[in-house]
Amino acid sequence: MKKYLFALLGLVYISVANATGLYGVANVNVTSDTANAAKNMAMTEARRQIITDVLGQYSDRGTLLPALQATDDAKLMGLIATTAIDGEQTSDTTYSANISMTLDLDAARQWLVENEIQNWLPNAADKNYFVVTVNLKDVIADWAELNKIARDEKIDFQTRGINGATVTLDVPVTQRGAFTIAVREGGWHFANMDTGLRIWK
Repeated sequence: MKKYLFALLGLVYISVANATGLYGVANVNVTSDTANAAKNMAMTEARRQIITDVLGQYSDRGTLLPALQATDDAKLMGLIATTAIDGEQTSDTTYSANISMTLDLDAARQWLVENEIQNWLPNAADKNYFVVTVNLKDVIADWAELNKIARDEKIDFQTRGINGATVTLDVPVTQRGAFTIAVREGGWHFANMDTGLRIWK
């Protein structure tokens, strides 16, 4: 069945799509010998948590997690574009805060490629598409139904990647409303995910 799905998807042009906000927040509370040491540990902990949470939405977690464990903190710092701290509290030995970070899209994509991690990060150069993650329960039937919905609504989606029973699509931004309504009326569930969409039966 999976081979048949791959054959179907192989007929569809695979492309990359819009940039997205690779943004995450971590709530940290760390105790160490000094407040400064606790803060440094908290920043490292937040960075790893946010990178894991954010990139986990756009890559194969099975290979992502071991690669993150094998990558040193200095290298991971290069994946962060911006950092903000809110609700910071310190004592002599503890540090707590809400830490938010935004990943650098190009650096994150390069790191994923270097570590041979399958991913479907959007292309920053093309803002005409949004990403849809499709979880197929009945692989062949669900895929055929989704294609019919797209044909009926004249939605020209493109296939970005395949990971087991999960397919990632690029759908034109201008057709997001029509696509969402059509899949909902077809009995699909959906949830907004960052600037993308997740759908499932």
